[in-house]
Amino acid sequence: MDRRHFILLASALVMVPYSVTAATRKVWSAVEASAALAQGEISLIDIRSRVEWRDTAVAKDAWPISMHEPRFEQRLFAARDLSGEKPIALICATGGRSGRLLSALNRAGYPGFIDVSEGMLGSLKGPGWIAHGLPVMDLEAALANLPDVLR
Repeated sequence: MDRRHFILLASALVMVPYSVTAATRKVWSAVEASAALAQGEISLIDIRSRVEWRDTAVAKDAWPISMHEPRFEQRLFAARDLSGEKPIALICATGGRSGRLLSALNRAGYPGFIDVSEGMLGSLKGPGWIAHGLPVMDLEAALANLPDVLR
């Protein structure tokens, strides 16, 4: 692609509405994910361990599905089915595990997943869900809200 074609393409992409580009981006901030979750535009899975959930709570309305427990893969894809057309955002403590999981899902050809790269505790990408003061709920409430098919 020559420079002129690239500039034309780049100019056209600037005109694409934010909501369209947001749906195709693979890495979101905690603030973006919280707003989209509150609007029902995404589903959110917290892939951390139960100990981490107890220590810091779980993002409000997130599905706690630990990647450290049996049947994680089945539960992850059941969540994708349950989510329908909505993308699934993945969050961990600092974005490392969710980023690696997103990379693996992309390599395997599974679309519709997003990485909340700040995580719950913050990373180089940002201060994280908790430091932003975004809503959380205790583990018992999060587990009680978990749909039966995801248990």
